Amino acid sequence: MKILIAHYWLVSMRGGEKVVEALCEMYPDADIFTLVADPSVLSPTIKRHTIHTSFLQRLPGVKRYYTSLLPLFPFALEGFDASPYDLVISSESGPAKGIVPRPDAVHVTYVHSPMRYLWDHYHEYRREAGFITRLAMALFSPALRMWDVSTAARVDTFAANSHHIKNRIMRYWRREASVVHPPVATGDFAISEDRDDFYLCAGQLVGYKRVDLAVDAFTETGKPLVVIGTGPEEKRLKKRAGPNITFLGYQPFKVLKDHMARCRALVFPGEEDFGIIPVEVMASGRPVIALARGGALETVVEGTSGILFHDQSVAGVREAVSAFEAREDEFDPEAVRAHALTFDTERFKTEMAALIDATIANHYSRRR
Repeated sequence: MKILIAHYWLVSMRGGEKVVEALCEMYPDADIFTLVADPSVLSPTIKRHTIHTSFLQRLPGVKRYYTSLLPLFPFALEGFDASPYDLVISSESGPAKGIVPRPDAVHVTYVHSPMRYLWDHYHEYRREAGFITRLAMALFSPALRMWDVSTAARVDTFAANSHHIKNRIMRYWRREASVVHPPVATGDFAISEDRDDFYLCAGQLVGYKRVDLAVDAFTETGKPLVVIGTGPEEKRLKKRAGPNITFLGYQPFKVLKDHMARCRALVFPGEEDFGIIPVEVMASGRPVIALARGGALETVVEGTSGILFHDQSVAGVREAVSAFEAREDEFDPEAVRAHALTFDTERFKTEMAALIDATIANHYSRRR
């Protein structure tokens, strides 16, 4: 079969791109369609494939402001010619499922999340945006939601990265989905004999991740907290942080991995669709203190790989850290890592291959 992998944009190597990387390993002859790409940041596995970009790629400086071009995404996606391909696998978080396959092609979509800025996080994104962006969101979002819902009809089978996302697919698109947790390169992480007296927050510093709750809670208690990552919230967080909070900004993987292995625990106060960083920390043998919502309910096992708290507030984080410290010695690094290994990349490949093969078989059986 001639195979196409469609991904919203390829400008980093985060969780969505790790899924694309795994799909590239599964289908080494597949082509890639994406709205915008920056080859300099992509893995060798992805760059070995033929990558086709949309007309947006030709806009000057587009890699800096591509997310502001949302109203143009439907035109860019539908401008791709997918007619030569027998199998289309789209990777959806920004729009990707809107590509138009030929009528007899098979289309499987892996969903990281329905577009947050159109659906569940719409009002949060709008509050944080400037005047022009707020106006554009008000003008274009209703039509974009209709387009987003209508393009769900172009998909034969949906795979969701968590039960949390499965429920949102049903809520917004009224479609069933199978759950296939995303790939985590657990082999890249290891247990360290060294332990330091600090807690860790890591990831992109954006509002919905609620790193502000951890910063405020640790500022109150005076306990050491290390924050790794950058984002629009960074300046605001630094202004409110006490001297016990260390901001390291962006760090190479080697430094991030070292901090994951040496921290007392990861503090994870936001609601994530899945949350790969907690699994990476657990693969390093360290427990996770996580909000009991979203993907954390599927990755953190209470009392085995971490603790879950329900109150998303400064007091809730503070109390969760105290509860963790009261039972910190109960967490066995080997048991924590063993749990993380159940989310390994090979498991993802096996489950996705089975789902895609079943979809293909069902598609051709209906045509007989």
